Amino acid sequence: MSNNLTKREIVLDIYKKTGFPQKQVVDTVQLTLDIIQKALSQGRNVELRNFGVLEVQVRKSRIGRNPNKPEAEVVIPQRAVVKFKSGKILKQQLKKIDLASLTTASVVDTPDQDMAPPSV
Repeated sequence: MSNNLTKREIVLDIYKKTGFPQKQVVDTVQLTLDIIQKALSQGRNVELRNFGVLEVQVRKSRIGRNPNKPEAEVVIPQRAVVKFKSGKILKQQLKKIDLASLTTASVVDTPDQDMAPPSV
């Protein structure tokens, strides 16, 4: 079983807690996600108080390397990315996580996973 929370699980949790029809919950969750996606695609940040902020940032153009052909440099173009900044309450809750219980697969070594390794 995956450790990821899915949209379906969110819908079922809301359904169990509210008793609203599942179709209504599915539509409401999807509408919420659509509104967030539209705002981000327009370059707007999304602030969800006490949870966090989804922030649109511009990643500069840079030179990368293809791991299969390290001799060839590749230009990675400038692009928009979404960064998440935890809110106050979420930060407090994250401090309470038992780090030993997390799998090693979820350990992050660097702040930006898709950066190419430095050239030697």
